[in-house]
Amino acid sequence: MATNPPPKLQVRSSENDRLKRLKETFISKFGLAPVFYARAPGRVNLIGEHIDYCGYAVLPMAIEQDILTAVSLNKTQVIQLANTNPLYPDFTSRISDIHIDKTKPLWHYYFLCGLKGIQEHFSLACPPGINCAVDGTIPASSGLSSSSAMVCCAGLVALEANKKTLSKVELAEICASCERYIGTEGGGMDQSISFLAEQGTAKLIEFNPVRATDVQLPDGAVFVIANCCVEMNKAATSHFNIRVMECRLAAKLLSKAKGLDWKRLLKLGDVHKEAGVTLEEMLATVEELLHPEPYSQQEICQCLGITLEELCTGILSQNTQDVTTFKLYQRAKHVYSEAARVLEFKDICDQTPAKAVQLLGELMNQSHVSCRDMYECSCPELDQLVDICLQSGAVGSRLTGAGWGGCTVSMVPNDKLDSFLSNVRESYYKTDARRAALETQSLFVTKPGGGAAVLLEV
Repeated sequence: MATNPPPKLQVRSSENDRLKRLKETFISKFGLAPVFYARAPGRVNLIGEHIDYCGYAVLPMAIEQDILTAVSLNKTQVIQLANTNPLYPDFTSRISDIHIDKTKPLWHYYFLCGLKGIQEHFSLACPPGINCAVDGTIPASSGLSSSSAMVCCAGLVALEANKKTLSKVELAEICASCERYIGTEGGGMDQSISFLAEQGTAKLIEFNPVRATDVQLPDGAVFVIANCCVEMNKAATSHFNIRVMECRLAAKLLSKAKGLDWKRLLKLGDVHKEAGVTLEEMLATVEELLHPEPYSQQEICQCLGITLEELCTGILSQNTQDVTTFKLYQRAKHVYSEAARVLEFKDICDQTPAKAVQLLGELMNQSHVSCRDMYECSCPELDQLVDICLQSGAVGSRLTGAGWGGCTVSMVPNDKLDSFLSNVRESYYKTDARRAALETQSLFVTKPGGGAAVLLEV
């Protein structure tokens, strides 16, 4: 029996409007009542953007928005998926014939990732068929981890359907790995917080191995999420994977220049650990050894002493082999400085100095500037929204999630919350008809929520 598995909670659908509606949808689709439900939350990353896949700790919290699934089993070895959102069509397949197309990141492929991950982990030769009705309240492509929550929810469904048990950490690691079936080279933050989250506390998530430490956020301020209403699907574009490869190449060049085993080292965090120096010293090393001008494929090959074929087949991912230039200095600068900001953020939360809220806000602002200028993962709408949030009373505001669209997270003093929400509505959402239509689900206060769970009707 695995220690610390996801909880199994008792619920009454008759006392929960959303569960009641989902149950009714399920019965209308499949002609019988669900046997169990599973939920996995989205998350907001307070600080620590684009560094989990470099081996560094991040600081997210779960939000109440989630993926909720009603489930029953069938004896036909068929998976039937329905979604309460009419934009997402139903899907049916034999469970032994799961196919995930990396070129088309359709909603059901994320669910299939989770199922496939559990099947392969346990080498399940004859898993039962599954009927699922899915309901999601996380805005899609918003940087709040709707896709990873779908993968995690599906992994939990497959685990329960096959009467298997895993710890939260094991599930998080499997779901982080199997999401790569759809082509996203992520680092594990989203899946870890989805399973390890606890009500009322943010978490410092560390990797290799995955572990989570409570971070109590200071009184006196709340976090507000605002969606800029520009969607960015990580699996549908190459932006995200190019950044992963740029960090990998920066790690290779830095380790080669430092006389380390560059062929073995893949992550900037690994280089830092092997070098045995501080983050500040790694930033100085970047200044010394990398140049701000973009690196060509030919220059990278020359620095590493390898052929173009070795670069493409041995280091670059399949969907980045046609990229001709890479910004290594800028990406490494962001990663090492952001890793330092995460640790400083946690220290301030632990020590709670008198100006804790202002100090945390300053770190969030520095993070956004680095994401915008060094990592280039912002967009004009995100930058505009951050500026509006700061002008409206936030002490700190930054993009959250992968970027290139999606959401900002702002730290707002309690006594300024009402005027903040009013000003952001007027200055950003009501100036555009499409944004105005999306405002009710795009601007909200959030508190640290609980993690993924199986729900059993009593």
